[in-house]
Amino acid sequence: MAKTLKITLTKSPITYAQNQKDTLKALGLTKMHKTVEKPDNAAIRGMIKTVAHLVTVAE
Repeated sequence: MAKTLKITLTKSPITYAQNQKDTLKALGLTKMHKTVEKPDNAAIRGMIKTVAHLVTVAE
């Protein structure tokens, strides 16, 4: 079975750049403390790197 990542939005993106807000929306993180499961691949890792200061990642 493929590995997945649990990504939780832990900090509000209100004062951050629009591209970071768009990245969170693409990940499915629309509300504070919401958790989503995504496959562990290069595209998702790149998105996480963009918003690493706003999210918590668990494997």
